[in-house]
Amino acid sequence: MFVQNQADELIKAVTYVKENLADKVEELASQVIKAFKNGNKVILMGNGGSAGDAQHIAAEFVGRFKKERPSLPALALNTNTSTLTAIGNDYSYDVVFSRQIDGFAKEGDVVIGISTSGNSKNVYLALALAKRKGCFTAGFLGKDGGTIKEVCDIPLTVAVKDTPHIQACHIFMGHCMCDLVDQAY
Repeated sequence: MFVQNQADELIKAVTYVKENLADKVEELASQVIKAFKNGNKVILMGNGGSAGDAQHIAAEFVGRFKKERPSLPALALNTNTSTLTAIGNDYSYDVVFSRQIDGFAKEGDVVIGISTSGNSKNVYLALALAKRKGCFTAGFLGKDGGTIKEVCDIPLTVAVKDTPHIQACHIFMGHCMCDLVDQAY
């Protein structure tokens, strides 16, 4: 019964995405397509499992998702351990992403922060800086969206409490975004 109950809860979470966030996912995909076609890039970030999701989505753009198409410029800020540990040591873990946004992000880029709580300070600070730099900002968030929703042009908040179900919905939305981008090429 445990697995069946978990499946029922996941279905509720995905249904929430279907009923409340589908248009926003498609809007984000449109912004990503626009950025790529204008010679800009997508920058993603997250902590823990969300870091894995950021890396996964970036890889789908740089490599391929479902079809052959040109490699698209995307990077996950949480993948370079030397950069992360140097910034964390020399400054603070709170700025490991914003320091990289300062160096990498340009006006017209799309910056996506992933946080199941919506309250990761390092993600918040990076998105706030990206917004000031003229980037389009989005958040794959959970629960009530936390403080991060305030600095997102599109907050994609999966309003459920169970972190694994939020994460499953985040990667589902990321895959839908990648599929829509593939269709534009």
